[in-house]
Amino acid sequence: MTKKSKKQLLIQYLHLLQSMALIAAMIPATRSSFRNVASSFVIPLPSRSAAAFATAAETGTLFSNQHTSQFKKLSSTFVRSMSSGGGGGEQKVCEETTTSRVAYKPKTSDVLSLTPPKVHRDEALHFLAGKVEAYGKDGKLIPRQSDSSTLEMMDPPIKVSDPYGWMRDETREDQRVLNHLKTENDYTNKMTSHLSPLRDSIYDEMLSSIQETDYTTPAPRGLYWYYSRTVEGKSYPIYCRAPKAKDEDSFRVDWDGTADSPILPNEEVYLDVNELAKDKSYCSVASAAVSPNTELLAYAVDFSGDETYQIYVKSLTTGDIVYHDEKLDCSGSVNWGADDATLFYQKMDEAHRPYQVYRKDISEKEIEDELLFEETDELFWVGSGKTLDKRYLMIESGSKETSEIHYIDLEDKGETKLLCVAKRRQNVLYDVSHRNGHWLITTNVGGTPNMRLMTCPVSPDCEENWMDVTTASNGKQAFDGGLDRALDGIASFQTHAVASGREDGIPRVWVLQFDDDGAKQDSLLEFSQLTFDETAYDVGLGGNMEYDTDHVVVSYNSLVTPVSSLRIPLSESSNIEKRVVLKEKFVPGYDKLQYVSERITVPSRDGKTQVPVSIVYRKDTMEKLKSGEIDSAPTHLYGYGSYGACMEASFSVTRLPLLDRGMIYVIAHVRGGGEMGRQWYEEPNGAKYLCKQNTFHDFVDVAKYLINDRKITTPSQLSCEGRSAGGLLVGASINQAPELFKMALLGVPFVDVVPTMVDATIPLTIVEWSEWGNPNESKYFDYMMEYSPINNVQKGKKYPACLLTGGLNDPRVQYWEPAKFAAEIRHQHDEDKSGPVCLKIDMAAGHFSASDRYKYLKELSFDYAFLLDQLGLAKE
Repeated sequence: MTKKSKKQLLIQYLHLLQSMALIAAMIPATRSSFRNVASSFVIPLPSRSAAAFATAAETGTLFSNQHTSQFKKLSSTFVRSMSSGGGGGEQKVCEETTTSRVAYKPKTSDVLSLTPPKVHRDEALHFLAGKVEAYGKDGKLIPRQSDSSTLEMMDPPIKVSDPYGWMRDETREDQRVLNHLKTENDYTNKMTSHLSPLRDSIYDEMLSSIQETDYTTPAPRGLYWYYSRTVEGKSYPIYCRAPKAKDEDSFRVDWDGTADSPILPNEEVYLDVNELAKDKSYCSVASAAVSPNTELLAYAVDFSGDETYQIYVKSLTTGDIVYHDEKLDCSGSVNWGADDATLFYQKMDEAHRPYQVYRKDISEKEIEDELLFEETDELFWVGSGKTLDKRYLMIESGSKETSEIHYIDLEDKGETKLLCVAKRRQNVLYDVSHRNGHWLITTNVGGTPNMRLMTCPVSPDCEENWMDVTTASNGKQAFDGGLDRALDGIASFQTHAVASGREDGIPRVWVLQFDDDGAKQDSLLEFSQLTFDETAYDVGLGGNMEYDTDHVVVSYNSLVTPVSSLRIPLSESSNIEKRVVLKEKFVPGYDKLQYVSERITVPSRDGKTQVPVSIVYRKDTMEKLKSGEIDSAPTHLYGYGSYGACMEASFSVTRLPLLDRGMIYVIAHVRGGGEMGRQWYEEPNGAKYLCKQNTFHDFVDVAKYLINDRKITTPSQLSCEGRSAGGLLVGASINQAPELFKMALLGVPFVDVVPTMVDATIPLTIVEWSEWGNPNESKYFDYMMEYSPINNVQKGKKYPACLLTGGLNDPRVQYWEPAKFAAEIRHQHDEDKSGPVCLKIDMAAGHFSASDRYKYLKELSFDYAFLLDQLGLAKE
């Protein structure tokens, strides 16, 4: 099956991007967390690596008809799929004032008199955690725990103060709330107006490192090569194809570097997203699937940023839209059936959870769409996609701990039957790929800490027939689910299979050859790992769109090496000399020899855990430190640490403006991620449920190591950053040790943890109970209250400068989370000693920031200018 690994990730940011695909087409490596999420689109199987995402963008296959729905599912787990607000108690919207008080005084004289807005604080507002009988707009009882939970709810419920609960407005129409957000944006703009020249410089530097007019690595599928193009001055990608000869398995690019010149002969544009985005403030395409006979294109597009999509079908012969129903909203996943008349799509419930799969016949407008599958358990998220051989449509329903997969044989011309691979079993995850009449199954059945690789002949209800895949040479299991080797996913091809996973904290790729001619279909004739020269890197499967192939494309990069697409022969995967570099991302002006990366481990406070840390810097910066020319260097610490998502040691041009100003960039691979396998994520030693605080402890311990042990920086030179659930990490860390940091970037931060998690009316809360716990239940309430950032701001303490960002239309982390946290920090901190707290809400975007690649760079330049200014580096 073409999809993410069972961590429900999206996996799959890193820094993570429905806009990710669009931006990655221009930027070799955007923030890794987003790339991880988007890697779930890669055909045929995503790796959780950032490299996989980069190649997906490189090959123009990011939005294919192969499991695009998994983006919604994976990103629901990888990039905080929740919003926040009060729950249970009545929320009153209070009059907002703009009266100011004396606080931080900027250095620039033009803003000396500025003080932050004084936000109305209503101490009477609260929410209730525990057993509450309340009804929704539909008259149904609002659930306070999952149907499967056997834990005790608090009864009577506990009242929790929520003085800024009035900011929650789900309509986005309350003028008093909108006025407040405008006041906050105005304050931030005025506070940072002196940084305009610096922002321009950072933006120009980023842009100068990008080949704006470029193309991605062509990938073969059927009669065409598929790829995408970007053009200087245009914000969105252009999806193209060119005819392929029948037996042609390689391409030759003869391109003069201009926008008007074709990449391959007889190039056709089948979707220009720039045309779709005309007169739109936001535009995100989630699927772009070419029909089986290659004459139609089905795509799903969101024009608001709220991740609600509409389907269009376009004739690739005439360019006309042959189908569109403006009343039909979907999750963004579109898959063709076996012909050009059948489409499969998913609908979402009121909580924005994909829960239904429909079949549509676009040739018969009068026929009502057929409901194929519905998931009623609100802990479960539904995704669908075709196997790479196009034989089966797979429909997966899964929570973060349990999964179940159904399938339809698309070659069955008779009555369609929806069959189940294996009935759901509590705490058993499994994923399925199809190869030559056999299921290849990744699963933790038996309670293994990581995934095993198993197989059996294709049949329904086959769990009793699953067999471990072993190597013929010694009979050992290829992937036994143990602690040493983590299996993330399996891609099936005609002659081989390719596995993606991790070993020693580094992404790995293995090539498997089965004994197809022998009696044992569970035996491997070959089991080899791809090797590379660098000790720390990011590698993953790229845009592989054909089942019958003799090679596989992987994407490779590191902290200092831009992404490249490598063609690996399946029959000689260990022969490095047989590898072919299909395309290397050109980074204008970049000299790899001027930069150095490290991979180290830092002891956590428990005395037994070693936290992996990736570091990158300019060579001359470290030489100055070692020679004593400087005593310390400004350092930026980045982290995520949730959902088992991995922050890879990957390349990013947007990091260069920091490095070139003498900064050291550090990625802390804290627990809660999946860098060291599922044990790095799961209880009892990972960072989930009642051990979640390990995430924050690890991050703070890495900061202390950089200051006290490595002595490369000081608290006055240390900044930190996290996005979404990474914003939770940063919020909890600056609460725990505010004295360690000079400034903090919190992007769409999940900081209103307990107020969000008690309230099932907030989109996607219920599915998150199996990630964080349910604070309505006695078992989790006290523990979650101990780290929920908004409930733990220290009174009277010196806090770092903070820049909090959000999107008005974000359905995952609602805008009021950063707004409330900004107000709470200002209320509690020592206003004379603390840095400024600035809030920036994009009134046209959602969770993934700007869809426009240039606007994205502008926004990142804004963030980095604020960062550099607070560290005393804003010199132009």
